Amino acid sequence: MRVTSAARLSPEVALLLLAMLMALQPISTDLYLPALPTLTSALESTVAGAQLTLGVLSLAFGVAQMGCGPLVDRHGRRPVLVGGLSLYVGASLASAAAPNMAWLIAARGAQGAALAAAIVGARAILRDLYDPEHGARVLARALTGLGIVAVLSPIVGGAVVAAAGWRATMLLIAAFGATALWLVVTRYRETTPHRNTEATQLRPMLATWRRILRNGTFLRFAALAAATYSGVYAYLSGATFVLVAQWGVSRPYFGVMMGIVAGAFIAGTIVCRRLVPRIGVTRTVSVGAMFSFGSGALMFALSLAGVRNPWAIILPQCLYLFAHGLHQPCALTGAVGPFPGNAGAAAALTGFLTIVVAIPVGFLLGLALIDVSWPLPLTVFLSGTATAVAATTIARRESRTAADGSGKRGEA
Repeated sequence: MRVTSAARLSPEVALLLLAMLMALQPISTDLYLPALPTLTSALESTVAGAQLTLGVLSLAFGVAQMGCGPLVDRHGRRPVLVGGLSLYVGASLASAAAPNMAWLIAARGAQGAALAAAIVGARAILRDLYDPEHGARVLARALTGLGIVAVLSPIVGGAVVAAAGWRATMLLIAAFGATALWLVVTRYRETTPHRNTEATQLRPMLATWRRILRNGTFLRFAALAAATYSGVYAYLSGATFVLVAQWGVSRPYFGVMMGIVAGAFIAGTIVCRRLVPRIGVTRTVSVGAMFSFGSGALMFALSLAGVRNPWAIILPQCLYLFAHGLHQPCALTGAVGPFPGNAGAAAALTGFLTIVVAIPVGFLLGLALIDVSWPLPLTVFLSGTATAVAATTIARRESRTAADGSGKRGEA
């Protein structure tokens, strides 16, 4: 069911806008991954320093969402999007001009904060326009576009680094951000049904966060979002060092492998938007749970067997990303669904909790991947197991609710 604000934005523009804004996240991370070894050498830094460019961006992205959520509820989606995207373009240009690693890390932190405004705004727009089930289908379509960007980003990034150096990847990121900014300025009309004038006041803000965190539906879907993304983040932060540094995979070949994995995510989003209207959100995440657990178990089993073939990582990760394509649209819309009046705050809390889980996973994995590869399969296995538990909890709770409802109707 669409809400009345949907009339302010055509379905085609809404889908394009959501796809562009959501795609900023893989653009910010995947496009420059092939440049990490090159920029490490060019800026005379270390692997740990290069990893911080991803870690600081992710940390800023997570923390800034807590501020962006109340802002989009108080002032509307449009001004926060315009301000955030302007900062994103500026931070990307500053990254391209970085004379040293400290400068680059600081610029990437600003980029992460700006990215938070774009993502929180996009999720709030989604709640403005659609109910949770319809929203999951629309988000799955938008994430298909995101998946295509994720497929192309490492391939394009590798080619750009080879042709023009690592700074050119940052300029390309800036160009994508400028395109998203142009789209918001020229095509987006405010969709928020009402502005919450108390959203940025400390006491009402804390009360809103408490109310959201006490909501069982939010907690279950937020746990699913955090668990499934932790396995994706582990792969993003660890695959380069396992496959390229330890196992000797060439950078172009690695870029192709990254594209294949992203293709599995696209397949998951396509299946998601077909499953949800047929079997519902709950059964869709139950299907995904089997793939999440099975993929992690397969990767870890191959590691325990001593298999050092790159496909022992890539093929199980394809299954994991396929499941992620099922889980992510359902988790994000399910978490925000109970709060149409505080969509920004609920979206921000979901994103914050996701990053709070993912960053320690990536940090510990980076420390463990010094000269062995098994911590990556183990982390994906644990993430897949946690995802399966979260999805099963959602299914059991929904089944219990439906049974209680049937019982009450029977008594009546």
